[in-house]
Amino acid sequence: MAIKRNSLFSVALLFCVLLLASCTAPTSSQTNPSVTPITGKSRATPTGTKTSTPGKTGTARPTSPSTPAFTPARYRSRLLLSGRYRPDDLAFDPAGHLVFSDVFHGTVNRLNANGTVTVLVRGLAGPEGLVFLPNGTLIIAEQQTNRILAFSPATSSLTVLRVLPGRPSRLPCKDGVDGITLDSTTQSLIVPDSPIGAVYRMSLDGSRMTLLATRIPRPVGAAVDGHGNIYIADECGGALWKITPADRVTRLGGFGMLDDVAFDPRGNLLVTDLKPSIHALLRINPATGARETLASRGLIEPQGLVVDARGNIYLSDDYADKIVEYLPL
Repeated sequence: MAIKRNSLFSVALLFCVLLLASCTAPTSSQTNPSVTPITGKSRATPTGTKTSTPGKTGTARPTSPSTPAFTPARYRSRLLLSGRYRPDDLAFDPAGHLVFSDVFHGTVNRLNANGTVTVLVRGLAGPEGLVFLPNGTLIIAEQQTNRILAFSPATSSLTVLRVLPGRPSRLPCKDGVDGITLDSTTQSLIVPDSPIGAVYRMSLDGSRMTLLATRIPRPVGAAVDGHGNIYIADECGGALWKITPADRVTRLGGFGMLDDVAFDPRGNLLVTDLKPSIHALLRINPATGARETLASRGLIEPQGLVVDARGNIYLSDDYADKIVEYLPL
């Protein structure tokens, strides 16, 4: 009996010694794992760092509220319209149908889901930019007269909202108004007066107009981000202009002949460059100015540009007589 107690005592004593040694051993230091993009795998992220939703490749990309994700992606193209028409500017109607202007035929048309086309407005003198208001009214930029028109689908009536100050001519870069856009942050229209290089903010009824910028060689397409910053495509100045809510105007150069501008869902800028040596759809990071070509094959004079909420890009080419949809892969 005594021998068994001694054995138990020895075992207990040995256990305590081992336990004491483990408690006094130094603790290894812990570090956050490195954050390295690995395609197709999840990444460890330090506490407090936000990541965007993984993209098509499965790679999470760090973002911040002031820097939109600039995610290069491949697209597949789908031809929506070809032949018969000369599509220029594009817009979505309240039902989500694609609507396009046709300068050469003086019409505004709706592209139906089955591929047919319905003429909405006829007899226009060079219809260009299109904007649908929340109430369904269609605002049309008429180039040859340098006017802003309003068309009511309910009554099929067409009225003149405003005659712009500029006078169109046949001189280079002096054609009339081109692209227009809706500023949803102020519920007003942004109207570049192309012949005189001015940009205006206009009330939805056309009664009030405020000058925002001047001395832009030929302002055409326009887009507005969620903070009220206005981006203007400059066709003859080879530049993209930014007008802040504080009226600060800056220029980003190095382009050919920009025609239209739009935002994708990630906050990147898309532009069409119709210079013959470029004829491309470009994507630009507004925070860094970095740019890349998304599409150019098969394009002759890319003009109109809109993007839906899924990131699908719709582009018109009036000389190639087509409308193309680009779907992200």
